[in-house]
Amino acid sequence: MSVIILILQLILAVILLPLYILYYLGIWGFILKKIFPLFVSRISVSYNKVMENYKHSLFSNLSDFAGSTKELRLLDVGCGTGANFRFYPNGCRVTCLDCNPNFQTYLRKSQAENDHLKYDGFLLASADNMTPVADASMDVVVCTLLTCSVPSTPAVLEEVHRVLRPGGALYFIEHVASTDESSWTSFFQKVLNPTWKLIFDGCNMRKTTWKDLEDAKFSELNLRHIYAPTALKLNSPHIIGYAVK
Repeated sequence: MSVIILILQLILAVILLPLYILYYLGIWGFILKKIFPLFVSRISVSYNKVMENYKHSLFSNLSDFAGSTKELRLLDVGCGTGANFRFYPNGCRVTCLDCNPNFQTYLRKSQAENDHLKYDGFLLASADNMTPVADASMDVVVCTLLTCSVPSTPAVLEEVHRVLRPGGALYFIEHVASTDESSWTSFFQKVLNPTWKLIFDGCNMRKTTWKDLEDAKFSELNLRHIYAPTALKLNSPHIIGYAVK
């Protein structure tokens, strides 16, 4: 089976050879930074529709983690277009962080549409190096569809742990590798993953993020695997939950 997968990967690489050349010349990465926010702004609408019940349920207890001031301080990591804003509680103070400055046009639109929140600005930084965010300064960190595209999930989780106050929580929704290695989903994830990462700005369908969360330094982990009702079944395997520092 592994030989078949390798052959199919090579066939795809040959078909998309011009794209690989553009990538290694640095041209494709530049183009992606410009057009990817537009793609995300369109796809996040349909994703929120199919995931609405999951998101409402997950974020329903966010306010429980408000600190002594009773004002919830939330860091939205990899905020993108602000697709999660409408699920956050009234009066929540949101700090947005993303490594792509081109998201800001779409982010401002989401902020205007969700005036029940207070916004503490946009930070241009990567999830694994959030130096603008002070230690223990956040009650909640939210990461959704982020870890698929970061080089090191453990490094991101270390940073999340650092910026959370004691007793704060990380909330997450991530698409991950299929846990059933014998399934067709797993097979096609393996075949398409190299090409998928190239086209979708480093997005990795084969991430085992649940293992990184289990190995992280959180005192409590509430995690479950779900099969999300997404249009593309290859990305249906998800994990959802929250972890407490």
